[in-house]
Amino acid sequence: MILLELLNGIDCEITQGNLEIDITDIIYDSRKAIPNCAFVCLKGYNLNSHDFVDAAVTKGASVIIASDKITAPENVTIIMVEDTRKALALLSCNFFRNPAKELVTVGITGTKGKTTTAAMIRSILNHAGIPTASIGTLGILMGENQIKTENTTPESYEIQKAMREMVDIGIKAVAIEASSLGLKWHRTDGFVFDYGVFTNFAGDHIGPSEHADMQEYMECKSMLFRQCKLGLINIDDKHFLDIIKDHTCEIETYGMTSNAMLTGYKDELIAKPGFLGVHFNTKGIMDLSVDVGIPGRFNVYNALAAIAVTRHFNITDNDIKIGLEQVCVKGRIETVPIHKNYTLIIDYAHNAMSMENVLGTLKAYHPKRIITMFGAGGNRPKSRRYEMGEVSGKMSDLSVITEDNSRFEDVLDIIADIKQGIDKTDGKYVVIPNRPEAIKYCMDIARDGDIVVLAGKGHEDYQEIKGVKYHLDEREIIAEILKGT
Repeated sequence: MILLELLNGIDCEITQGNLEIDITDIIYDSRKAIPNCAFVCLKGYNLNSHDFVDAAVTKGASVIIASDKITAPENVTIIMVEDTRKALALLSCNFFRNPAKELVTVGITGTKGKTTTAAMIRSILNHAGIPTASIGTLGILMGENQIKTENTTPESYEIQKAMREMVDIGIKAVAIEASSLGLKWHRTDGFVFDYGVFTNFAGDHIGPSEHADMQEYMECKSMLFRQCKLGLINIDDKHFLDIIKDHTCEIETYGMTSNAMLTGYKDELIAKPGFLGVHFNTKGIMDLSVDVGIPGRFNVYNALAAIAVTRHFNITDNDIKIGLEQVCVKGRIETVPIHKNYTLIIDYAHNAMSMENVLGTLKAYHPKRIITMFGAGGNRPKSRRYEMGEVSGKMSDLSVITEDNSRFEDVLDIIADIKQGIDKTDGKYVVIPNRPEAIKYCMDIARDGDIVVLAGKGHEDYQEIKGVKYHLDEREIIAEILKGT
């Protein structure tokens, strides 16, 4: 693409070079620079890529886009902008020919529930025959493809590139997790979402490399509602008025209170072998009776958000009901089908708080026993191990202690630390250091009415040992075990 076209709509100053040159790609990591690319200098918490201009030029960058004063050879064009992250978003939109205009886009923000809500929207619309992708914590999911990403909300270039690929393979809609940092750093700039969703707000992400304080955290989340056409808002969250302050979009509300436009009521837990979920009805702008195939009463809110969005598509009530019943979020209280009378769950819980949340959610279903298999990551605070051991000891009927990503530590040393925590309780436990063997043990001893939780790996498909990531997908291990039974 000609540089002049690439700069369309961007407020900038050309301080050196010319605009009639062909650009092969947009790069923001100097190590990936290629001949005739445009190199965008981003400022991060740890790195400032203005310091790597020479490296990018050496590899062939013909254009530098910067916000700080730089120098480059005379044959290199220099473009100055106020904010290079915002410029990257606009450049990427232009480079990939504004793919958002060819998709129905849904942005989801909130402290919790983004991943689950995106999965619900995707499940409903795909069942309705509307090919739908998602971008978020689990990576970029489109069709059968899963592309791993570094952040919940990837850099704007990655988002725009993914959306162009989606359009090219026939995807019609995409749900994007719009994190507070993603919004703050302009990763979703350059287009207007058709729908914006607010799930909830709680304390999180406060620190020198994230948000200065709760006020900034909230203000960043609120940015979505100046970047979408219609906002779907959880009216039960006490911060909802702050979130929609200065909004430019139309507003619809959902919640469990009667003043919501879409109201959920009569919620109850559902438990049967191989299926844990929640049932509820809706009234107001939609009358439905639905079962959600993910455990936990809090998932009523995520399902309401998904309904609030998908009701605007040309689909049936039955599409919504089946999509919610069949929804599965990889690694988030994920029920694995086993055709036996106990329930087997894979979850990402890898610290005490997340383990307590998962086990508390499952206890509400009154299982015969909860068997929890878990380990702890190496080269991480030892306190996490003690705490996880103590939580599992208190809340599980049996703990099976095993390996996780041991990294550069000895697995047995990590297990010894976990035992210190579990020994503070009266909880029963066994130690099986090899994770596949531990999974088989759990499945062998499970009885009717039990819930078995495989905690720690979730959506991960690897085991990290001594700096090497070895393939390990718990779903594959389970399938192999079932073949032998």
